Amino acid sequence: MRSVEEKQGRPLENLVPDLVNQLGMSRAATQLGVSPATLGYWMLKMGIQYRRVALADGETIEVRRQG
Repeated sequence: MRSVEEKQGRPLENLVPDLVNQLGMSRAATQLGVSPATLGYWMLKMGIQYRRVALADGETIEVRRQG
């Protein structure tokens, strides 16, 4: 984990949610150089939740950060 943080220049707690929101789990894992299973484990350890949402045509969703 530490080597990925050093390579990316950001703490994983901030980096992972951004990447997963932009790219999805598989592509985020690829960009970080780890497997999707490893990324999922890291997210579990850091308390980062991953939810999939299905939207009908014309529906939107807004994601807000608390704090």
